Amino acid sequence: MSYQSMEEALERCEKDRIPFWKAIQLEDADERGIKVEDSWEKMKYMWHSMLDALDAYEPDRVSRSGLVGKEGGLMEQYLQTGDPLCGNFMAKVMANALKMGCNNACMKRIVAAPTAGACGVLPAVLVTYYREYDVPEETMIEAMYVAAGLGQIIANRAYLAGASGGCQAEIGSGSGMAAGAICYVRGGNTQQIGDACAMALKNLMGLVCDPVGGLVEVPCVKRNVGGAVNAMAAADMALAGITSKIPVDQVIDAMKEVGDKMDVSLRETGIGGVAGSPAAEEVVKQMNM
Repeated sequence: MSYQSMEEALERCEKDRIPFWKAIQLEDADERGIKVEDSWEKMKYMWHSMLDALDAYEPDRVSRSGLVGKEGGLMEQYLQTGDPLCGNFMAKVMANALKMGCNNACMKRIVAAPTAGACGVLPAVLVTYYREYDVPEETMIEAMYVAAGLGQIIANRAYLAGASGGCQAEIGSGSGMAAGAICYVRGGNTQQIGDACAMALKNLMGLVCDPVGGLVEVPCVKRNVGGAVNAMAAADMALAGITSKIPVDQVIDAMKEVGDKMDVSLRETGIGGVAGSPAAEEVVKQMNM
């Protein structure tokens, strides 16, 4: 059975004197009845799929609804010709988050991490860093295990679907996973990985799921940017020695409590939040004409 809490995973790490990613890999192999080498190859395949998916972005392609598609290209143009307020690296993170979100809307192949609607957060953080700083591929695959382990714990204690817990369960979880993963890449220890995840989750707690027209496009694609930037900020805080006063397991439990109390109209129905705004209603009307 997969880990039900970060505390349980930490106990395994301390008992066997192994890093967090290894504890996740061993559990994956045991749960699926496969060799650790096979688990590694599967994660390597997921990593390569993520790289390929990002490279497949087409700046001139738009979704069937016409709502999104070009945003990734526009951000990239701004990066090349402008002076981004957040700096060049963060602008690349933002561009890649948009590209992947647009890919999903355009029905291209993506890696759900943890969901299709949140598919841009993890690659925006990990792939951008990998290509910018030439990190060994092995390290990135280990980081994928870190992200997967955090996602599994969130799924076991709360949920990953916007229909169940709002966008905090999708972009929020993706951001927490990315924060822990990049924290690991930067040399963070297991405690810092948990702190980074906890802070990222807290920053997006209560985020509603309100897709215009019920499509995972507006505001979903741009929220991938928010999730990616939030992940980087949370990881930097953890690496600076800033801790989450609330343990990550308790943060996840709190997220579930908030999601359970969230009105059904704010959970992927396309009728609450910005989805219920006059502008959104006009967009839906135009799409149905």
